[in-house]
Parts: sequence; C-alpha cells; structure tokens
Amino acid sequence: MTETENVFLFVPNLIGFARVILAIISFYFMPTNHVIAIWCYVISALLDAVDGHAARYFNQSTKFGAMLDQLTDRVGTMCLLVNLSMFYPAYAFWFQLSMAIDISCHWLYLHTTILQGKTSHKFIDMSGNPIMRVYYTNKLVLFFMCAGNEAFYAALYLLHFTEGPTLLGVSLFRAVMYISAPIAIVKTAISVIHGYVASLNLSTIDVKEREALRKTK
Repeated sequence: MTETENVFLFVPNLIGFARVILAIISFYFMPTNHVIAIWCYVISALLDAVDGHAARYFNQSTKFGAMLDQLTDRVGTMCLLVNLSMFYPAYAFWFQLSMAIDISCHWLYLHTTILQGKTSHKFIDMSGNPIMRVYYTNKLVLFFMCAGNEAFYAALYLLHFTEGPTLLGVSLFRAVMYISAPIAIVKTAISVIHGYVASLNLSTIDVKEREALRKTK
C-alpha cells in the first residue's frame, strides 16, 4: 500500500511556513522597532525565491505552496502599507489605493486563471504583448520588478525612523526610495492591466455560460 504524501511537510512549504512566521514577527515590531521588523520582512521576502528553487529541485511543486506564496506576498505588502498609512497620514489615500489594486487585481487574475483551466473559451492572452511576454518569461525582470516594488515601500518605512547611512552626502534610504519609485509605479500599472484583462476574460466565461444555459431551456 502506497503511503500518502503529506504536502504540508514538503520542503518548499516548510520554507513557506517560515516566511509566514517571519512576516508575523515583522508585523508585530513594525510600529516600534524598525531593525527587527525590516530584517524579518526582507528575509521573508527573499525566501520567496528560495522556496521556488526548492520546489523544482525536490519536485515538490504544489497548488497549496503556490497559494501560500501568493498570500504571504500580498498580505506582507498590505501590512507594511498599513503602517505607512499611519506614519504618513497625508498619503494614506495612495497607500490604500495601492493595497486595493494589489489585492483585488491579483485575486481576480488568479481566480480567473483557475476558471479558464476548466473551460475551452477563447481568452485574451497578455503574453502575446512583447513587453508582457518579457515580464512573464524573464525571471530576472520579474525579480527586479518585485524587488524594486518592495524596496520602495521598505525605504519609505525606514525613512520614518532614520535617514540611514549616507553616501556622498546622500541618504541611502532616500536614494533607494527615489530610484525604486518608478518601478513601484510600473508594477502597479501592470497589476491594473492584470485586473482589466482578467475582468474581460471573466466576462467571456459569463457570456458562454449564459449561452449554454439558454440552449438547455
């Protein structure tokens, strides 16, 4: 008799659980201790790349692991933005908007992708666009975009406590913030595109299902 595999004990998922623990510690210390908070946050984010390699190396890729990854990423960024809303109340609306776009567009995109796998309809494929194709297929580009987005918000967080080390009279954290700001804006724009295309694809599913329903009556 074959022993049933325990997906929860797969190496990449154990790394995923470690990411969650580090993220929770980071959330706890975010309002008061930026050193502990940022180290836990950054390590949790970096482990996102490690668990992917582990999944491929051990042949332990799972839907649970992919979902755990996505949720940890989205919730981690959201909780950081909650603190930024408290630290910079004048910009709270923009942080709220960023959270809303990030969560809603990713959820809609993932949900629609799952539904697409269960149907045979014709959908809009963003990988046909040369820019989006690079975003999807080039892991370095994807890492650069994700890292740049996180760097922008992390730099804003650190600047609430300290300017950090200086180089040629320029604050390192402030320099990172300015350099990574365009990346964060572009990544948000890509999220909006994801949400828009997912909405169109979801409407395609609705139309086809309504047509099929009318034919059965």
